[in-house]
Amino acid sequence: MLDDHSKERLRSIVGPQWFLDEPEDLATYSYDAFLPEFMPETVIVPGSTQEISEIMKLANEKIFSVVPRGAGTNISGTAVARKGGIIMAFHRMNKILEVDTDDMCAVVQPGVVNADLQREVGKYGLMYPPDPASMFVSTIGGNVALNAGGPRGAKYGVTRDYLLGLEAVLPTGEIIRTGGKTLKNVTGYDLTRLFCGSEGTLGIITEIIVRLIPLPPAKATLQAVFSDLDDAAKTVSAIVASGIVPTTLELIDKVVLDLIQDYGGAEFASGAEALLLIEVDGEPSTVKAQAERIEGFCKDRGAIQVDVATDPADAERLWQARRSAFGAVASLRPNCIVEDATVPVRNLPAMIRKIVELSERYRLKIGVLAHAGDGNLHPLIMTDLQDKDEMARVDKALDEMYETALSMGGTLSGEHGIGIAKDRFISKELSPRAIELMKGIKKVFDPNNILNPGSFL
Repeated sequence: MLDDHSKERLRSIVGPQWFLDEPEDLATYSYDAFLPEFMPETVIVPGSTQEISEIMKLANEKIFSVVPRGAGTNISGTAVARKGGIIMAFHRMNKILEVDTDDMCAVVQPGVVNADLQREVGKYGLMYPPDPASMFVSTIGGNVALNAGGPRGAKYGVTRDYLLGLEAVLPTGEIIRTGGKTLKNVTGYDLTRLFCGSEGTLGIITEIIVRLIPLPPAKATLQAVFSDLDDAAKTVSAIVASGIVPTTLELIDKVVLDLIQDYGGAEFASGAEALLLIEVDGEPSTVKAQAERIEGFCKDRGAIQVDVATDPADAERLWQARRSAFGAVASLRPNCIVEDATVPVRNLPAMIRKIVELSERYRLKIGVLAHAGDGNLHPLIMTDLQDKDEMARVDKALDEMYETALSMGGTLSGEHGIGIAKDRFISKELSPRAIELMKGIKKVFDPNNILNPGSFL
């Protein structure tokens, strides 16, 4: 619990306008996109690394918890005050500090919105590849904390693949720097990557150096509609096995397609059971040849309609279905649980069949979106958290879904993290010794367990 002295000290550090403790402010920060609510005692919005250092020294002395929070788009419950204490929000620290075209990198504060960075570096003919679906809202600091991926992950990888260095404040208040602008750095342990994906449990990230790449000169976008979900899944495997590495390879099943049509997002061919949205990029001649091969793969495996974008506006039209998906699904029931099971690509068809089977057996409405090019599935469970009987069936379905994914050599999370949403499953994937080692690392960084306590560890 925060005592009055601690509250006054926090207020003096950040300024009265950035110390928020009105009921409506606390309610706003009591949940993230995972939905269950945990009320913080206060919310603070620091403006500098030095302020954060002072806050953490006080927290470590008085032993109250601190939960760092970006835009709150997280869907595994890592940005909520599960143990009370304070939420630390970063919307004041939102500057792009530098775009270095010589060293092909950018230096940003944690509150920079992903899409804003993408637009800024694009002015220089450069690209920051990680593109979570929440990129127009989510922040780079949150992306680093969760090692976020996105549709381009199949070709370009995830956040950690573009992370060169960090400035971070430790739970005890010390400020450290890791990495730098060099592409190669093997001095000591890789602390930069250790922070990436740590879900706010090791330190508070205050500055981020990301690697940039040249913007590809050409791109082709294709949309293929299938009358059989299995045909679509098998087409994914065929494209990947052919040696083509698509920028994006997204799959949407009939449950979601029907909702998108009702939502007014797009129209699809009669009999549509699945859709693949595929992009390739690179040199114009290569892109043209790859697009033609992919179109052939789709038609040979039963696609009933294949559309190829002829210009950027046409490509944007094809993307409309994918971008409408979450809004359409969220409109059907009071709540939507977005899962993150990930399997080797060759097991994608079998995993999709399993999700369909679970939906039928447990009488649940489950749609499937997938970053199919890297085996990352997003089962969308449309439900009502207040319906205890239905939630019991949801829990049973989740148990089986993750058991199946792990039996296929998969993982609990490809990009969303564990948080509190999947902490009960972590012992299914990691051995007791591995978990013990992680807890040991946490204790070295945070001896008093004040930083995001109650998360996956």
